[in-house]
Amino acid sequence: MSAMKETLHSMTGYAAESADIAGAHVTLELRAVNSRFLDLSFRMGEDFRALEPALREHITGKVKRGKLECRLNLVARADAALPTELNTALLDQLGALSASARHAFPEAAGLSVAEILRWPGMLGENTLDTDALQAGTLAMLDRALVHFNASRAREGDKLKAVILERLRGMREHVARIRPRTPEIVAAYREKLGLRLAELLPNLSNVLDHDRLHQEVALFAQKIDVDEELDRLLTHLDEVERVLGSGGAAGKRLDFLMQELNREANTLGSKSVSLELTQTAVELKVLIEQMREQIQNIE
Repeated sequence: MSAMKETLHSMTGYAAESADIAGAHVTLELRAVNSRFLDLSFRMGEDFRALEPALREHITGKVKRGKLECRLNLVARADAALPTELNTALLDQLGALSASARHAFPEAAGLSVAEILRWPGMLGENTLDTDALQAGTLAMLDRALVHFNASRAREGDKLKAVILERLRGMREHVARIRPRTPEIVAAYREKLGLRLAELLPNLSNVLDHDRLHQEVALFAQKIDVDEELDRLLTHLDEVERVLGSGGAAGKRLDFLMQELNREANTLGSKSVSLELTQTAVELKVLIEQMREQIQNIE
């Protein structure tokens, strides 16, 4: 049985969800860009701090790489009932502290009614159902992760299409130059032999002639690029296989880009014709274009 293909994801994604939970309106946003590893950050109020480990666990179960920011915001509903009484003990304590402060600093302004009402605990204990808030927030996060990964998958499909297009371009270059390489090597070998013969007009010893032909033949082998083209095609096959398998493929693809670049560099260094040099340059351009796209693949 063949292995199930996984989805190829971009590291760039966005999703937002909102819901009324436990008497409050909660909004959640997920934003992510590319990163070498999974880098999570949270921006949320104290009502959610105890929930951070669970939030982190849910996210790491669905996301493998990327710099991801999770924002949570809680706003009390307009129709939520307010406490009918103030925290009198806290009010007396705050009044005594305020009087002491004004005694030390007579010119200091007193607390306003708004400041008193906003004082932590002044309107009684938090009436939010903590368990319901946490359960509802995790459920909302799971919904957001579905949309988040769907957006990353759509972006991943676009990146895959771009890379496959560049792979086709590389195959076209190899297919064009490969039948020409024996002719290019033979022409250079002949040219080299003629130049050496011109430089050594007094060469008459048969042994020297044989040695000359051996050196030319050896150099012709060194400038043969068949092995580089074979390895290049093998790496292209592997890139296509990894793209087809999907999953967290970014690091593997980045390694393959290094291998492709190595073969293109060798191809250029062994070039003995303008045509072969131009092919090596075109291959390197396509590899760099693929590398830029792969930097954003999970």
